[in-house]
Amino acid sequence: MYDLTGFQRDLLYTIAGQEEPHGLAIKEELENYYEKEIHHGRLYPNLDTLVDKGLVEKGQADRRTNFYTVTKRGQRELEARREWEDQYVGDLLSSE
Repeated sequence: MYDLTGFQRDLLYTIAGQEEPHGLAIKEELENYYEKEIHHGRLYPNLDTLVDKGLVEKGQADRRTNFYTVTKRGQRELEARREWEDQYVGDLLSSE
């Protein structure tokens, strides 16, 4: 996961937090988080990168709609990232 951009990591977290979200659902979640519009030209190429890296699978809900799920590899990468983050902020966050 070290080679992902921050946006790609946010995409992965967003997909992991939903059940088979479609592109527009992911887009809406990130727009709420970033408080600005996410353009399709940014969203879909980055989703494709996650698919190409084997972190996300893309399925087809219908002829016009794709959905996304985190792969086993993606889950392992998320777990490793959380462990790494906890080294630095785990004590800070647990003391609140």
